[in-house]
Amino acid sequence: MRVAVAGATGAVGREMLRILEERNFPADEVVLLASERSVGRKIPFRDAELTVSRLTKDAFCGVDLALFSCGASRSIEFAPAAVKAGAVVVDNSSAFRMDEDVPLVVPEVNPEAMASHRGIIANPNCSTIQLVVALKPLHDAGRIRRIVVSTYQAVSGAGQAAIDEMQAQVEGDASAPKKMPHEIAFNCLPHIDVFLDGGHTKEERKMVDETRKIMGAPHLAVSATCVRVPVFNAHSESVNVELEQSVSPEEARALLSRAPGVEVVDDVDSFSYPMPKDADGEDPVYVGRIRRDDSRENTLNLWVVADNLRKGAALNAVQIAEALIEKGMLRTAPVK
Repeated sequence: MRVAVAGATGAVGREMLRILEERNFPADEVVLLASERSVGRKIPFRDAELTVSRLTKDAFCGVDLALFSCGASRSIEFAPAAVKAGAVVVDNSSAFRMDEDVPLVVPEVNPEAMASHRGIIANPNCSTIQLVVALKPLHDAGRIRRIVVSTYQAVSGAGQAAIDEMQAQVEGDASAPKKMPHEIAFNCLPHIDVFLDGGHTKEERKMVDETRKIMGAPHLAVSATCVRVPVFNAHSESVNVELEQSVSPEEARALLSRAPGVEVVDDVDSFSYPMPKDADGEDPVYVGRIRRDDSRENTLNLWVVADNLRKGAALNAVQIAEALIEKGMLRTAPVK
């Protein structure tokens, strides 16, 4: 099997390589692709060093699987060429997520959606992934009527430049922010991505639309407020979920404890609850502070934390690829 990683030098691309190695992914050859400025760079993988090649439309000859994390515009330009060459693309950008013909997949939530793929499978937004992993067991048990979510998103979600900028600010750099609209160190910014008509941000709109598509509930009531916080890595979310049928906090803990990809950390007596520093570098979606919302019938509050570079991006993409192999859904012949 020949696997290509497009955007291999970025934060998510590098994480994809680490996860492919950690999980002993059955790749006989891995091809690293990136923009022209990264060509020739050496990146360690397994017991060797791989050389980065230029991302072009001709770079996918003989590739069975292409993991894309190079931005929406490059995905739109190059993913169809990969499919035409015979590869299945798992794309981490927003380019194809809301395309009716492209499955939007979280393996613990809607693996059945992969069966309809036509060469491209979309990886959801990081904040959406951890939300739906935590909510799927509750939806199955009590049918979700409404979700209100406030996110506390780490700067790694904005890329390495944002991490470097916050580090410099913490160390006393007083220069004007370049990556963020305002200083992020010791601050919170209720602003992720661009503002849309009506005052919502694009990040908030992604959470609404993607949650509905993944959950198969096009009319599900979802309200999101997305905030960038001064944390290097791992997103947190405060989730208020109203159900059609009652699910007690005790039942919710039991359901979530058995759910794939979820780890419950919820013992208030010992001050045990999910925190970004504990989720950093880890695979599960952590859920805690599970309690009843006494102001509204059949409603629970949850606190959800996950590593946004791993489960929120790279790990989910690799899990999709593993499921494709397991189900025999990787094409091997070029599209004519």
